[in-house]
Amino acid sequence: MTASYSIQHLAAGRPQLMMYQNGKVMKTGIQKQSVEVLHAAEHGCEKDDVADKKNHGGTDRAVCIYPYDHYPKWESEFNTTLADATFGENITARNMTEDKVCVGDTYKIGDAIIQVSQGRIPCDTISRRTNIPTLLSRVVETGYTGFLCRVLKEGTIRKTDTIQLVEQHPDQVTVAFSLHTFFHNSKDVEAMQKIAAVDALAESWREKLEERIDRLTG
Repeated sequence: MTASYSIQHLAAGRPQLMMYQNGKVMKTGIQKQSVEVLHAAEHGCEKDDVADKKNHGGTDRAVCIYPYDHYPKWESEFNTTLADATFGENITARNMTEDKVCVGDTYKIGDAIIQVSQGRIPCDTISRRTNIPTLLSRVVETGYTGFLCRVLKEGTIRKTDTIQLVEQHPDQVTVAFSLHTFFHNSKDVEAMQKIAAVDALAESWREKLEERIDRLTG
């Protein structure tokens, strides 16, 4: 299988204070700035970081990708205009949607090689940033969460680069399937076992799935 996708937007940024909901303040890395060049490294992108290191960041979550294709849907549904990298992603990619991408797929972008490690489990920071209280629930409902990647080869990514599939994982478990199972089909032991068996799956995801399986199978 061959596939390639184009980059709509690149972004990076360190945590900063963000005001939300009538003057409340939180520190978050979601407010990233546009860049023309992104350097992807094992522990994350250069000049990029997260505030909540327990739930974000790390080698299995070094690069965040969000499909540009979902932006028109959200803008139409909520009658708004979303900023670039609204969801805190490093790469906004065209046509690279969750149903086309499999956990463990490997891609070359510029000098870098990345591997999809997990579907993204979003938090309410996206609702706080956009001031759309129901956005998080809709993202979870639709499975339009984006996905996270580890960096197999460090390198420079430019906005003009193509995201080129190097190798599709043989298990062919899509991000969409894993997200649907995780959020909406959490008692399907067979589906969870199928996802957990993918060797490239992020360990944090595997642990969550195995805990569920153990509870259900006793």
